[in-house]
Amino acid sequence: MERTKAAEKGAGAGEQHARPGGAVNRAMTTFSPADEEKQRGVRRMKLTATGLLVFVALVYVLSTWAHNSGAGSWAAYVAAASEAGMVGALADWFAVTALFRHPLGIPIPHTAIIPTKKDQLGVSLGEFVGENFLSEDVVRQRLRAVGIGSRLGAWLAVPEHADRVTAELSTALRGALTVLRDSDVQAVVGEAITRRAGAQEIGPGIGKMLEKVVADGGHKRVVDLVVTRAHDWLVLHGDSVMDAVQGGAPGWTPKFVDKKVGERVYKELLRFVTEMRDMPGHPARGALDRFLSDFASDLQSDTDTRARVERLKGEVLGRDEVQDLIASAWTAVRSMIVAAAEDERSELRLRVRASLLSLGSRMAAERKVQDKVDKWVEDAAVYVVTTYRKEITSLITDTVASWDAEHTTRKIEANIGRDLQFIRINGTVVGSLAGLLIYTVSHALGA
Repeated sequence: MERTKAAEKGAGAGEQHARPGGAVNRAMTTFSPADEEKQRGVRRMKLTATGLLVFVALVYVLSTWAHNSGAGSWAAYVAAASEAGMVGALADWFAVTALFRHPLGIPIPHTAIIPTKKDQLGVSLGEFVGENFLSEDVVRQRLRAVGIGSRLGAWLAVPEHADRVTAELSTALRGALTVLRDSDVQAVVGEAITRRAGAQEIGPGIGKMLEKVVADGGHKRVVDLVVTRAHDWLVLHGDSVMDAVQGGAPGWTPKFVDKKVGERVYKELLRFVTEMRDMPGHPARGALDRFLSDFASDLQSDTDTRARVERLKGEVLGRDEVQDLIASAWTAVRSMIVAAAEDERSELRLRVRASLLSLGSRMAAERKVQDKVDKWVEDAAVYVVTTYRKEITSLITDTVASWDAEHTTRKIEANIGRDLQFIRINGTVVGSLAGLLIYTVSHALGA
């Protein structure tokens, strides 16, 4: 009945501690069926050790009575052995019991060590882990012995493994793009592009580019295209050109004069465009070259021209159409990336897979690459353990401190108590043998 109440009390305490501490606290404040089975094993071993103590006590009583009754010298040897066995059994019973509770309920100093010193044990455990497992030398030595670079390379060089990593990376990429909100990304991208474009003066850069294009003659192809299209358009729309010229004439001029003027203007315009198309050295082409060269120079050195370009840039970036275009670019890019990540035969996944296989082969075969990967891993691990060592050890300390003392004691006793009961049994046996040896030596020396 008392055990049931204690279990109910322990379960309640376990629930209280489980909420803040999570799964670790629940494990240390609740008894699983496996723990119950271990505790039953502890009770059986306690009965065995106690039974052995009762046995040697009974042997001591009987052997002492036999010795006093004149049964012979053998009784004295048995009495000495059983007496020492009782002393060893009682001493080890005290030592084992003192770990978990006060022997016989008496608050003897330095007893009930686990429940009373639980927090100090947690601090000591955290310090032990920090000094012996989270030091830079230990981390580097262990990682260097593992040879992560060569092992990872050999693993990645297998096509099935590269396929698996590619699939996992694709899943992670799709998940990340799904979690991100379009409005947030669009705002960030738009602001970044606008801020970068606004902070960077574009006039000199455009001037240098235009200067190089003109020097290389790259603009001539554009001029050829424009004059060719202009010639073709004039040929197809000659009537429209003449009508436009006649429609702009004063109303007092005769119609036939307007028609002659329109025809003349059309012919001259067609002749000019035709000559410009067919003559690479046409004066108009040279004038255009000089204009572009002067404009490229002004973009780089003329203050007024550069200021005009900056004002034009600001006006263009400030237009809603441009901002909508920048924002919509993210949607198009995301859709493209998601589609490529989902398609096993997409260029993106094929290139990633090929890169992984190539990296794996190099890591498996080239010592230089292996050393580089090993150093990266070592540096990263050392940075983590040296930077967050206090947080890691405090996790151990705080976790142990949050455990319920009573349930922690029961949990530990259930897991190691059976082995500790062997100490009592060994103490009884070793004590008996030691007592017998001491008595024998003393008797042999005539003491």
